[in-house]
Amino acid sequence: MLFACLDFQVPLEALKKDVFRLHNAEWLPHVNQKDYQGSWDVLPLRCLAEHKSAHPIMQGFAVQTGDDWVNLPVLEQLSAILQVLSSLQCSIKSTRLMRLHAGAQIKPHRDLGLSIEYGEARLHIPILSNELLEFRVNNQLVPMREGELWYLNVDQTHQVLNRGDHERINLVIDCVANDWLKKKIQESSLCVRDNNDNQCLSVI
Repeated sequence: MLFACLDFQVPLEALKKDVFRLHNAEWLPHVNQKDYQGSWDVLPLRCLAEHKSAHPIMQGFAVQTGDDWVNLPVLEQLSAILQVLSSLQCSIKSTRLMRLHAGAQIKPHRDLGLSIEYGEARLHIPILSNELLEFRVNNQLVPMREGELWYLNVDQTHQVLNRGDHERINLVIDCVANDWLKKKIQESSLCVRDNNDNQCLSVI
């Protein structure tokens, strides 16, 4: 499956309050500078325990081996994000906020091995977005809206373009693809969205 919108209650307004509280936080430019144009930055919320006291750049790396993941101090101030993480019935690994500024783009790339087929999953919750934001997996548009929980198979080629006039901020969660999460993904509805409903789309 390339992507799927999961049946999950997201406290969107509370998440927005958490994000606004971070206005003066230390966001870091994404380290893979060859993979994007414009401004794309990251605020780490969970990291490997060995990096808890390290430089934030080390804390921001998502694809790392290890089982001992811990909350960073900033996360303890973010009650809505903590609520989301505690509601996920799977082991949580790297967690971060990712901000793509207006006019910026993430170039086509792959995060090898990051899909349920390999036992791991990347989840996205758009907190701030706009109608001109384009997220594509294998060139298929992912119709993400604010306040939805999405599984994305980022082992496949994906890219993002923010054509809007304000930043996009997603909560990005890497986790273990256990039986609970696999069932959530498999049960996601295959549908066509119209202008009057809130249904989501999954693509196999």
